Amino acid sequence: MSIEFLTVAMFATLILAITLGHPLAYTLAAVATLFGLIENGFSFPMLFEMFVNNTWGLMNNYTLVAIPLFILMAQILDRSKVSDALFEALYVVLGGIKGGLGLAVVVVCTVFAATTGIIGASVVAMGLLATPTLIKKGYQKELTAGIICAAGTLGILIPPSIMMVVYGGLTGMKETSVGNLFAGAIFPGLILAGLYFAYILIRCNFNPTLGPPISKDEASTYTAGEKWAMTLKSLVPPMVLILAVMGTILAGVATPTEAAGLGAFGSMILAFFNKKLNFTVLKESAYATLRTTSMVMMLFIGGKLFSTVFLSMGGGDVVADLLIGSGMNRWLILGVMMFIVFIMGMFIDWAAILLVTVPIFLPIAMELDFDPLWFSLLMCVNLQTSFLTPPFGYALFYFKGVAPAGYTMGHIYRGILPFVLLQVISMAILCLFPSVVTWLPGIFFGS
Repeated sequence: MSIEFLTVAMFATLILAITLGHPLAYTLAAVATLFGLIENGFSFPMLFEMFVNNTWGLMNNYTLVAIPLFILMAQILDRSKVSDALFEALYVVLGGIKGGLGLAVVVVCTVFAATTGIIGASVVAMGLLATPTLIKKGYQKELTAGIICAAGTLGILIPPSIMMVVYGGLTGMKETSVGNLFAGAIFPGLILAGLYFAYILIRCNFNPTLGPPISKDEASTYTAGEKWAMTLKSLVPPMVLILAVMGTILAGVATPTEAAGLGAFGSMILAFFNKKLNFTVLKESAYATLRTTSMVMMLFIGGKLFSTVFLSMGGGDVVADLLIGSGMNRWLILGVMMFIVFIMGMFIDWAAILLVTVPIFLPIAMELDFDPLWFSLLMCVNLQTSFLTPPFGYALFYFKGVAPAGYTMGHIYRGILPFVLLQVISMAILCLFPSVVTWLPGIFFGS
């Protein structure tokens, strides 16, 4: 069989198996096994040796130790209710502005994103905490859903991010190391949060019924000094933790893995001062960390096997020849790759998309003279849309699970569409101004 036929057949089999509802990690491994046997002439020892070597290589990747540590930090912070106090403070500070409560959600999610990096925790926590308040104050259902789902997904982009750790461990390149990815993601993450902030502010000022301010009596309950004191009291502890984790990485004092350990320890200190640190919290956090880490690593193994077989049989060369040999402008080829990732995000988990596409697309991007770090961050921003795009955006279902009665998927789908558009706009900004990504890594790491 020709390489071209095997390439198409391998992807078609993967899509069919996913459509039938089979678990993604095992589907990737099973498809890799089937086509690996076909490509190797059904030589089981050769395929077994390839799989063992790849799996052993993953298990020896020191960078990936950061994954369970960052997840543990996120789980403890989620249970210590750090975000609750910050939302209550910003409720008073920003509530008097049109759309102010929505702005408070964006700020809390941005801070929460820089301390957790777990989408489910952010969306569920803010869904439970903010949705009843926003609806009670007269916010439109669609806008409320869009704000919480979109702002909650910032955790996958703003470092420390599990996606960046997986990406850095996958490529193994100096240019796309975890430290460089963390530094490069800071401005794109803040720009995206700024776009959300501006959209809510502008739209609610044009149509105040979408996000009315709280009453003047409620807004004037506290003096200006008391408002500042409340905000600082709730904002300083997580900011100290953020600086401890990111500061040590950017200063070159600690590796991402060591900083993750520091973050996990720091989250316990915050939980202790919030009087939330007890055996139950530690046990539940450890158990949730074990489950999430196991899921991520099984996806990692399955995806690694799939990409190894795909590349070894020449599938990567087929895709590269198809795109580069098409005669299209390199920006059009980039657009095609981003469009493929965007469409895949509607149906497949971000980890699987990374593991399948990065080994194929990153070499093509480098052959087209695109900066690998810039391309990687463009991919990561694009992958954030996978949490929001129907029909299978994870954030949409997280929110639906905690939304008040009366919420339908129609409300949620309509609410997130403007925010998906804002994410596309943020990608355009990165294309127009690549230094947004590359400047900070150049300052800290000379990349």
